[in-house]
Amino acid sequence: MVTFLWRLLCLATAYKAKLLCSGVFVSQRSPLALLNQDLAVDNLCFLRAIHTTIDHQSQTVTASMLGLARRTALYRPGLGSTLVIDTTISALHHQTQNFAAPCAPTPPLHPAPPELETALKPALQTALEPAFSEPNRRRRQRTRAVVVAQHGAIIAERYAPGFTATMPLLGWSMTKSVVNALVGILVYQGKLALDQDALLPEWDHPGDPRRAITLDQLLRMRSGLQFSEAYTDPRSDATTMLFQRGDSATYAARLPLVDPGVWSYASGTTNILCRIIRHALGGSLADYFTFPRVALFEPLGMTSAILEPDAAGTFTGSSFMYATARDWVRFGQLYLQEGCWQGRRLLPENWVEYSMTPSDPAQRYGAHFWRQVPFSFASQRVPRPVLPPDTLMASGYQGQILTIIPSLQLVVVRLGLSQRHHSWDHEQFMAALVQSLVP
Repeated sequence: MVTFLWRLLCLATAYKAKLLCSGVFVSQRSPLALLNQDLAVDNLCFLRAIHTTIDHQSQTVTASMLGLARRTALYRPGLGSTLVIDTTISALHHQTQNFAAPCAPTPPLHPAPPELETALKPALQTALEPAFSEPNRRRRQRTRAVVVAQHGAIIAERYAPGFTATMPLLGWSMTKSVVNALVGILVYQGKLALDQDALLPEWDHPGDPRRAITLDQLLRMRSGLQFSEAYTDPRSDATTMLFQRGDSATYAARLPLVDPGVWSYASGTTNILCRIIRHALGGSLADYFTFPRVALFEPLGMTSAILEPDAAGTFTGSSFMYATARDWVRFGQLYLQEGCWQGRRLLPENWVEYSMTPSDPAQRYGAHFWRQVPFSFASQRVPRPVLPPDTLMASGYQGQILTIIPSLQLVVVRLGLSQRHHSWDHEQFMAALVQSLVP
């Protein structure tokens, strides 16, 4: 019990330091709003007991309880915040010695044609209204941003008080789908192949069964590696990897093979992919840090996007990317356009089709994208709204969802803080939204 409580305390201080650091220095939100709204609601209320210190000069946040389990997160421009674990602040600064942070402003998306905007606005506003209401005080939705784009133009947009179109927000596991794109870019460039195996040095031994794991299996969450995706247990692989280890990819890569080829959603798999990307690029750490921006974010105009690395310098692609709601829409638009942007192909032909091809027995997951809402709001015995079969989703903790429906030329982003399970009914929201688009 003592060991469990200690690990819980270490998890709590690390979580609070990390989220507060990113919230203050990346999202530019007030510390008070973060402490009261993000880090002390619902099942996170115990975090109020954790003391935090924000040092704006060093751009660090330190959290502890009575001086115990002290954890520090460091902000670095262009890279967001990183927990100082198994390293030092000086070493983290040394990593960015030759890295130049982005500074370009975000260009606007194409405006909607006036006649389309006028025709759709009343119905759309009605469809968006429930997202920002709170019908159940016990299950608060806490929607922060909704952006709706059709035919490449924003047709509806709304933000909760305190949030704006220029504020980067955390996507949590929506970041996994961004890793899909980064891998796709390298496949298109010939630096990676889907059937490639022996992907990591520690796997590349004749007697190691992990040597046979392919890039395709990792993208489809079918590696068979042991991994517990539990966030209420401080001893789980997910919480240990994200908040107690400085090298998340190496932690995940060292886990044993238990079910070869069996689908199992695992954040560790994505961080292994981020390390594979790093090896495939070669070059310096600065080259790796720059890659997402040069290869993906800048071509799409996603200049708010920040993909955060761990202390080892590997992107934590499972969980930690910040971007404005509009920039998340841009990312979705890339997949709506079959991997092309302004006449330039970024992803291989048929990559979107590949990403949609089912990987799990329930046919709900593709390749680092969901094909259906990952969770159902009500009992499966209750009929639920059915979205078009070509729907593709990136989904993250607390109700972050990017929805792409090519048949409707529709991209929808919803960001929020739906802390309690089933607080956000995305199926109902999307059904009403789609209905509002019908003439």
